[in-house]
This record gives sequence, C-alpha cells and structure tokens, in this order.
Amino acid sequence: MREFLDKKIALVLYYHKHNKYSFNALIGALESERIDDKVSIFFYKNKEALIRCLQGIENDYETVIACFSFFTTQLWEIYELLRKLKRRINRKKYIFVAGGPHPSGDPLGTLKMDFDVVVLGEGEETFVELITKILNSQDYANIKGIGTIKTNGEYYYAGKRKSLDLDRYAPFPIKQGKFGPIEITRGCPYQCYFCQTSFLFGSIPRHRSIDSICNYVRIMKEKNLTDIRFITPNAFSYGSQDGLSLNIPKLEELLVKIRQIIGPEGRIFLGSFPSEVRPEHVNDVTLNLIKTHASNDNIIIGAQSGSQKILDVCHRGHDVSDIYDSVDLTIKNGLKVNVDFIFGLPGENNEDVLLTIDLMKKLSRKGARIHAHAFIPLPMTPFASKTARRLDEVLVREIRELTSKGQAFGDWKKQERIAVKISKYLKSTKIR
Repeated sequence: MREFLDKKIALVLYYHKHNKYSFNALIGALESERIDDKVSIFFYKNKEALIRCLQGIENDYETVIACFSFFTTQLWEIYELLRKLKRRINRKKYIFVAGGPHPSGDPLGTLKMDFDVVVLGEGEETFVELITKILNSQDYANIKGIGTIKTNGEYYYAGKRKSLDLDRYAPFPIKQGKFGPIEITRGCPYQCYFCQTSFLFGSIPRHRSIDSICNYVRIMKEKNLTDIRFITPNAFSYGSQDGLSLNIPKLEELLVKIRQIIGPEGRIFLGSFPSEVRPEHVNDVTLNLIKTHASNDNIIIGAQSGSQKILDVCHRGHDVSDIYDSVDLTIKNGLKVNVDFIFGLPGENNEDVLLTIDLMKKLSRKGARIHAHAFIPLPMTPFASKTARRLDEVLVREIRELTSKGQAFGDWKKQERIAVKISKYLKSTKIR
C-alpha cells in the first residue's frame, strides 16, 4: 500500500483526438494502482479550453502536472501551444510532461521545447512511478524510462524499462468513463524502416490475455458499450508467439468469447479502424473469421508500395503479389478493402512510381479504395535521416483522378507539406 503526503495536485491532459488512446492507457494504469484518487484529473480536447483550465486552477493546487502526448506531425502545434501557455501561467507551479512517439524518439529536442520531463517508450509503469514521486515530493529524475535536463544543462536518461505485461493495467480509465479500443497486442517483429512501432515497443509481440480482454469487455457491456474494437499492429497476429505466423485457434477463441459476452446485438470490429492487417496474412481462414464473428464489412491492408524493390528497402517482409492476392481474395469473400500506400518512400525512382500507379489502378478496378499517405521521416526509425520530397507529378495526377472517382482518399497533401518541414528539423537535430 502506497503512503502519500497530503498534497493538492492537478493532472491536466491535452486529450487530443489523435492521442487520447495513449492517455487512456496511462490513466487506466493510475486507476489500476489506485492512485488516481490522489490527484484531480482534467481532460481537455480543445486548446483554448486547456489554457483557460490551467489559468483557472493554478491557485487551487500546489502543483499542476500538464501532460502532452504527440506525434512528430503535431510537433509545431504543441510548440505553439506551449508558447501560449507559458505567457499566461505561473510557471513555477507547473511540471510539463511529454510522452508518445515523437518525445520518445527525440527526447532532448522535446525537453528543449521547455518540457520538464519526457516519458520514453511504454509509459504506464513510468507514469505511475512519476506521479507517485511527485505526490511524495521526491526526486523523479532517476526513474527508469524518464529523460530530464540536469541543472548543468546536460541530458540525463535513467535507462529503459523492461517490456510491460499488458495484463497488469487496464486499457482505459473505467472510473473516468473514457472507454475505447482495447489494446490486445504490443510489439511488432517486422521492423519496417518508416514505422516507429517496433522501435518503440520491441520486435517480440506481447498479447493481453483472453481473460483480461474479456474482463474489460464485460465492464463495457455493463455500460451498454457493445462496439468492440482493438489496438494492434496486425489484427490477425493475436496469440502468435513471433508475430510472423498466425495462431488461428487463439484468435478465434478470443472472438467467440467476446461474442458470448456482448451477444448478437453487439459488434466486433477486426482488421478495420484503428488497426490493419498484413497482406500475406489474408487468406480464406482469416477472412472467414471476420465473416463469422465480426461486424465490419471492410478490412485495411497495409501495402505501402507497388515496387518490390521499395518493399525490400523498407524491410516490409512481403511481396507485391501478396498485396494483389489479398485484395482479390478479400473482394471474392464479399468484403470491402482499403489499401494503404505510402508515396515518396526513400529510394523511389520513376520506375517505382509507375509500378505503384499500375498496382493502384489494378486494385481500384477490382473495387479497392486506396488510402494515400506521403512518406514522413520519423525519429527512432532507420528512415529518420532520409529526406522527404515533393511527390512525383504523374503520381499526384493519378491520386487525384482516383480520388475524384471515390477510389482514393487520405491526407497525403497535408502530410507532403509537413514532411519536408519535419525532414529539415530531424536533420538539424541530427536524429538517427
């Protein structure tokens, strides 16, 4: 049993739609350790509401812990928000904490934005220990998983934590009523060079147990929340020891037991938002699991390129033929399909662009929708130092034509603009 000093502490979260699942896990961890009631917790989705909150509560609390989780694409948004905040608050009362994909990959750069603490990688255990230390007025710089700036200006990192057992903590904060998708798998063996997942969470997959998942499904059912979605890097890999092969009996057992809890009126979504599937794992058996046990009428397949050379450069681990076959088989099984492509990947030349265009056209003629992305270099990945560039004009015309026909969608234009900015930033900070 933890003992705490009698301190009035506020925990304020920038609960942005792109980052709320991260905060769900963190506050779920506080609830699991029963220390959430030692602090006042505030959730704010809106920037101005967040600023007003921080201005309004600082006189009521001894310490205010302001928390931000963000992606690299949100870097400048968060920076500007911090600048606004610093002009309107009593800085001495605040501890600014950053976590998530970008701070984990660029901790020093994040601290230089005037954050006090960066939580690197998996945050649950680290966050619990951080809040505990602050509650007890103890130094938190030596907590594993935390990065800080010493008084002499040097960056200090206390070291990496061991990988987390997902069963230890709730996937979301039940008392706060912030329900969402259940994270069932963490870690990915493929280590794609453009993706942070393997480098943040490791290459050995860890699965939340069926008993644990079903426990939270029951809680949701009691609150009439019967749409069940999952967070996982590869929806078909649940239960697999290596994440490369499939464990169909385990995955089916999970789906059957969830269905028993939520009943016929409930809905299970597998392989659709917010997760996807790998093309080589799409087969008659996995598709039949969706048709038999799930409610989604579509799946998301990660293709990324129509060039085998680029797939190999990216360390994808599948062939172009896998993409084509997976889409063909999905449509034959009566399901719709969205296919992710990333344009402007490192090493891409005119021939690669034409191969990708050809594959997109073939897939769209079959009935697939293309989800278009522009390559963004991300810290902690092998492609962090690669230069983002404007997309090929021929490719842009094809994307726009497909979009006009309703056969393509995505924020690729916005991503293209910000990718160049990110590329310059990462090179200036010498992140590798």
